[in-house]
Amino acid sequence: MIKKNILLTGASGTVGFEALLQLIDNKTYSITVFDKESKQSREKLLPFQDQINIIFGDISILEDLSAIKDIDAAIHLAAVIPPVADDYPELARKVNLIGTQNLIQQLEKQSPNAFLIYSSSISVYGDRILNPFIKVGDKLQGSEGDYYATTKIAAEDCIQNSQLDYTIFRLAAIMGNHKISKLMFHQPLDTALEIATPRDTARAFVNGIEKQHLLSKRIFNLGGGESCRTSYKEFLERSFTIFGLGQVNFPKNSFAQKNFHCGYYADGDELEQIVNFRQNNLEDYFKMEEAKIARSGKIITSILRGPIKWFLHKKSEPYQAFKDQNLVQMKHYFN
Repeated sequence: MIKKNILLTGASGTVGFEALLQLIDNKTYSITVFDKESKQSREKLLPFQDQINIIFGDISILEDLSAIKDIDAAIHLAAVIPPVADDYPELARKVNLIGTQNLIQQLEKQSPNAFLIYSSSISVYGDRILNPFIKVGDKLQGSEGDYYATTKIAAEDCIQNSQLDYTIFRLAAIMGNHKISKLMFHQPLDTALEIATPRDTARAFVNGIEKQHLLSKRIFNLGGGESCRTSYKEFLERSFTIFGLGQVNFPKNSFAQKNFHCGYYADGDELEQIVNFRQNNLEDYFKMEEAKIARSGKIITSILRGPIKWFLHKKSEPYQAFKDQNLVQMKHYFN
């Protein structure tokens, strides 16, 4: 049997590594991974060097992609995500947009029949507090200052105008190995939140390889479905309980009221019907998170919850804007 040649970019990322494990487990693919060389990527990828072809490079440099040839399907997950994307918009543009353009150019030249499966984002729909049920045909308009969304919208456009066959998956909130950052306070508490686990998300991309005829030239919303829906407030409350942090009792105006993203995918079942990727629900996610926490660690967190929450609150840019009466920033964060 002739094996399909599969390219996976961003293989050391949260979803990328899950996709790599599933590709390897499939045993019917010849796998090439392209990733930025770092301590993390070496630790994750080098143990598999006898099973995969590893190319380290910078996707924003076309020459670094020159060894990518004869690809049948490419899963493109490499990206700079928030908050880094918002803090360093030029880096986000180089990786998310220029990098995608470079990959398209290389595939068109050396693998013109490749099927490109691209990872986009729910952020392209912008603020959906008032109308949380989202469909693929809805207007694309990232929230003010959301450079990540801007790069994703531009990259989608490049893919649709390329000579390649493609499909685009717009990912909901992917929760797993999630790091606490200042974005915690950017999201309004009344945000409608639909999550998906990294494992389920990766399964959609891997299963999509054999469903090209059904996915071709189409865009889908990828989320966990109705069993993965909650509100951001409820999600935080459950998470704080699991980690031993107690109540979500930050001062008024700690959380933004607008200019974020997320919502419920009204048409998300369409992708599930094709690639059959959903195995986890919201309760599964919380159980997986709880299993990661040692009892001793939770006890320590409970004891130190005051200082920990004080440190977290220092990251709240909405609260700082309110405290400083920064009218420009207050207009951005509050109604």
